Amino acid sequence: MATSAKKPAPSSPEMPWKTRVVVAVVSRVTDLCCRSDGTVNRRLLGFLNFKSPPNPDPVRGVSSSDVTVDPSRPLWFRVFTPSAPASPAASLPVLVFFHGGGFCYLGAASSAYDAVCRRFARKLPAVVVSVEYRLAPEHRFPSQYDDGFDVLRFLDENPSALPPVADVSKCFLAGDSAGANIAHHVAVRASLPERKLARVRVVGLVAIQPFFGGEERTESEIRLTGAPLVSVPRTDWCWRVFLPEGADRDHWAVNVSGPNAADVAGLEEFPATVVFVGGFDPLRDWQKRYCEWLRKSGKAAELVEFPTMFHAFYIFPEVAQSTQLILKVKDFVHNLLSTE
Repeated sequence: MATSAKKPAPSSPEMPWKTRVVVAVVSRVTDLCCRSDGTVNRRLLGFLNFKSPPNPDPVRGVSSSDVTVDPSRPLWFRVFTPSAPASPAASLPVLVFFHGGGFCYLGAASSAYDAVCRRFARKLPAVVVSVEYRLAPEHRFPSQYDDGFDVLRFLDENPSALPPVADVSKCFLAGDSAGANIAHHVAVRASLPERKLARVRVVGLVAIQPFFGGEERTESEIRLTGAPLVSVPRTDWCWRVFLPEGADRDHWAVNVSGPNAADVAGLEEFPATVVFVGGFDPLRDWQKRYCEWLRKSGKAAELVEFPTMFHAFYIFPEVAQSTQLILKVKDFVHNLLSTE
């Protein structure tokens, strides 16, 4: 009986030509914006960072508005509200989302993230809170973590900031890349007994290709060192301008499962986590270690792999796997809430 030959592993990520062109342009402009002295050319970067305004009128069933937390930073968030549930008594979970960009780029108003958050709001459905946190290098560690937790505290103290349908006792933290790093560290803070919130309860963590690292060079970093968007030289630059002066990449903010990591084993309130990994992401080994570390720490952690995908693939709606990822997040949210 004839047997079919095993399909060889792909040598490059699956990427439509449109996506390939956009990724190449973004990678090149990012390199031009990152100066050797550790500063960012914000004016040049602005030409690439297309922005979308909030829209109180529903667009494909989702409306949006901006809420100020602290104008002195400035710290604010964009709220995405799907059409009202069929029952007036029904409520929706709240997804607090942190955008990616190496701690240095993009924002809640960036068109790509505005579109992503609309998709999450519509598909889950959920009330999505997209956080505009301060950026490095102008604002180094721990500014981003402070901003993230302060948004949770603001929601805890100001429930009227969200639509009545939002239930902050069913809160999920989510983010991609650097945003997933922030989401993890905010989840750690929210799990500390001394930081306990009155209304907000974090029940789940969605870590989409989280931006972690360390002094060690992993197999995936060596093999995929020149990958688009998150090449090793780019990630090294981002860590250098984000971390405190003199810190290396084994700092606990970077190497979350390394020798200086926070001990989450004793944090009873640390939420169940889903970690998404792409096969052509140089950070994949760090992401898989993170999931394994959570499990060894006694935490519920699910790993979802997309073997042919690149870093930030889900931002591009023309990539079929982007929809698959959002549906996986939907399953994760619904499965957790069904056991509440």
